[in-house]
Amino acid sequence: MNIKEYIKPSHIDEAYELCSKGAVAIGGGAFLHLGKQVIGQAIDLSGLGLDYINESDSHVEIGAMTTLRDIETSSIMKQNFKGVLPKTAASIMGIQVRNVATIGGAIYGKYGFSDIITTLLALDAQVELYLGGCMGLDHYLNSSIDKDIILKILIKKNISSAVFACEKKTHTDFSILNMAAALVEGQLRLCVGARPGRAKLSKGAMYFLKPIGSAAAAGETLSILVAEELQFGSDIRGSAEYRRELCKAMVKKCVMEVLQ
Repeated sequence: MNIKEYIKPSHIDEAYELCSKGAVAIGGGAFLHLGKQVIGQAIDLSGLGLDYINESDSHVEIGAMTTLRDIETSSIMKQNFKGVLPKTAASIMGIQVRNVATIGGAIYGKYGFSDIITTLLALDAQVELYLGGCMGLDHYLNSSIDKDIILKILIKKNISSAVFACEKKTHTDFSILNMAAALVEGQLRLCVGARPGRAKLSKGAMYFLKPIGSAAAAGETLSILVAEELQFGSDIRGSAEYRRELCKAMVKKCVMEVLQ
């Protein structure tokens, strides 16, 4: 990654104006080394007051520049959503990376390996953009929006249970496969990421919950449905066939845990 000009705006309006003209917003910069392109103007968002975690009666709001380490250690996050976001954050590489990587940067990058995106999708999180306003994370990830700025992530307090799981070769490696499950207003949401494609909700399988009686029966049935619905690929961490079989085992375990 080569940056020709570095700018640190003091107001969000200035940052957006620059981005709308082609400048590139930089979050924590943890994964800049993954890119090889040349950036004419890089916009540092760290001076805009977007690093916060706030709680209201109905929502938890996470500023886009909040680091994964902040999420991991936050008492607010530990007390909400069964602590699934701190658990997810703690699984991501090492503390040095988590001290730098931001939640907004993870979402903006739409990384296929992202653990945090998987959990946020299961929690039915919303994303608020400077220009585009508030929208579902699923909608944002599947949109072509690329010149807006993520301000914050909002999660409703309507989640009764949630769980995250991942499989890695080593603790500091990217996931071979990750998964999150949550009960949102009584509806089961299942999301699988690092397939190695970007995290995706298993929307077809989720509708099969209500007719199923026990958690064990639900886990057994949904493990097959999710593995059949989603696509899996091969890379240096695992084959498509291995990921599909791993998905079955992980879905069964997560569903049983979240429904208990």
